[in-house]
Amino acid sequence: MIAELPPSPWVCRWAHLIPARGRVLDVACGGGRHAVWLAAHGWQVTAVDRDLTPSAPVRDTPGVVWLQHDLERDGWPFPAGVWQGVVVVNYLHRPLMPHLIEALAAGGALLYATYAQGQQAYGRPRDPAHLLMPGELLEWVRGRLRVVAYEDVLEPGEPPRRRQRIAAVRP
Repeated sequence: MIAELPPSPWVCRWAHLIPARGRVLDVACGGGRHAVWLAAHGWQVTAVDRDLTPSAPVRDTPGVVWLQHDLERDGWPFPAGVWQGVVVVNYLHRPLMPHLIEALAAGGALLYATYAQGQQAYGRPRDPAHLLMPGELLEWVRGRLRVVAYEDVLEPGEPPRRRQRIAAVRP
């Protein structure tokens, strides 16, 4: 079975930065759309979310290990330096950012995309705790990862969406 939503175009565009057949951590995996897509393209994926109910239809996907864990309440359970890729889409919990970067092995890639300040004018999320400040993704990785691509954009649509995205590699 396939995930209901297609994967983020940002993840698809920059996934080639993740070393082939490497281990990928899909943080706040939701319905599993990225985990399923990554596994179908040869990566070994661990998909983590506090609620795995939305991913039930795709939980038999080969190449994906599903882990129910509340990263905000129960802490970071993963070792540092072992993941060739870390993917985060539509999720922001600032205390996790150092862990996401430290999780990457040398040559590993961080693919991150979420909502940014200004989104309040168009819809949810509206809470500043869930919206990136201008340039915040760049500041998080400065001096730690090599930025390959970065965007701070207003995506067209009904309604439009204010987003920040980064693709960065650990030297």
